[in-house]
Amino acid sequence: MLIHWGAVIRYIGGFSGWALFMAAADAAAFVYLIYKAIGRSRLKDGVKKISCGELGYEISLDKLVGDQRDIAKNINSIGEGMEAAVAKSVKSERLKTDLITNVSHDIKTPLTSIINYVELLKQENFEDAKVQRYIEVLEQKSQRLKTLTEDVVEASKVSSGNITLEYMNLNLAEMIQQVSGEFEERFQMRNLKEVLALPDEEVIIRADGRRMWRIFENIYNNAAKYAMEGTRIYAELAVEEQNARFSLKNISEQALNISADELTERFIRGDISRSTEGSGLGLSIAKTLAQMQGGIFELYLDGDLFKVTIKFPRAE
Repeated sequence: MLIHWGAVIRYIGGFSGWALFMAAADAAAFVYLIYKAIGRSRLKDGVKKISCGELGYEISLDKLVGDQRDIAKNINSIGEGMEAAVAKSVKSERLKTDLITNVSHDIKTPLTSIINYVELLKQENFEDAKVQRYIEVLEQKSQRLKTLTEDVVEASKVSSGNITLEYMNLNLAEMIQQVSGEFEERFQMRNLKEVLALPDEEVIIRADGRRMWRIFENIYNNAAKYAMEGTRIYAELAVEEQNARFSLKNISEQALNISADELTERFIRGDISRSTEGSGLGLSIAKTLAQMQGGIFELYLDGDLFKVTIKFPRAE
C-alpha cells in the first residue's frame, strides 16, 4: 500500500477525487483483511485446542462470515462427534471392566469351596493312584483359576485407579535381591540361570512397597514362564543422574511375532497357542502400576530377545 500511494502521489501529482475514492477502497480492503486474519487465527486456535484433547471446545461464530463461518461450524461438529465417540468408548470400557470384575467375584465363591473340598480329599489318603492323580490335577487347575481371578480383580482395580498408594523410601537394590531369591527355585526348575548386577550403594526411590513388589514379581514371573530353557536371564540395576533404571532381558521360548505395545495389553501373551499357564495380565498390571507411581515402563523386542526396562526417579 505504501508503494501504491507513493506512485499515486508521484504520477497523479497529489490527492484528487479519484485518489480519495481509492483511499476509501483501500481502507475497506484493509478492514476486510483484518477481519479475515482474525477469523483465520480463531480457526487455527480452535483446531489446535481440539487436536490437543479439548474435545468440548467450540469456536465462537461471532464476527465470522462466509466460508470461515461454515468451516467453524464443521470444526465444532467434529469436536462434538469426537467427544461423543470418546464418551461412548469410555462407557463401553467401564462396562466391560465392571462385567469382568463382577464375574470374577462370582467365581471366587464356588472356587473357594472347590479348593476346600480338594484339601479334604487329600486328607483321605486314597490308595488308588488314579484317584490321587485326579486330586492332583484338581488342585493344580483350581489354584490356576484362583490366580486368574485374583489377577483379573487386580487388573480392574489398577485400570480404574481404584487403589490407594502408600509412598515410602525403598531400597530398590535390596528389593530386587529379595525377588531374585524368591524365584531362584523356579529358575532352577527350568534350568535358567540369572545373571544379576546390582550397585554397591543403596538405590533409594519413593514408591509404594507392596505395588513395587508386584511389579518385580510380574516381571520375574514372566521370565520364569516364557524364557527358553537352559538360557540366561540378565537382570541389572543401574544408577543414573536422577533415575534408577532396572532392566531384565531373556531369550523367549516362543516366537515373539507381536509388537511390544501389544504385549502390554490386557489378556495378551507371548505364546499365541496359550499352551502354558498365565492370564496375560502380568505385564499390563506392572506397566500401569509403574506409571501410576511416576515411573516409566518400556518393552523392547528384537527377534527372540525380550527386554523390559523400568525407571523411577531417585529420592533425594
